[in-house]
Amino acid sequence: MSAPTHAPSPAGPSGRRRAAAGSGADARLHWWALALPALAFGLLLLLLAGAGSGEAHAAPAENSSLVQVTEQLLRAVG
Repeated sequence: MSAPTHAPSPAGPSGRRRAAAGSGADARLHWWALALPALAFGLLLLLLAGAGSGEAHAAPAENSSLVQVTEQLLRAVG
């Protein structure tokens, strides 16, 4: 004997099914839910591009290009 996979949802006053708050087509993402993964992906891509030589060496005393790009991104966002 198999069990049902889900119970039917209660009907509203108009006879239509009520959707749970924040589910289905009514669900909306916050701006940071898309911005943070995109920012993380971009920073990881910059890290990989900067490590192309494969050799470890000391960072110069001046700001590296990665630090400069990160500072520019933080200024643009904040």
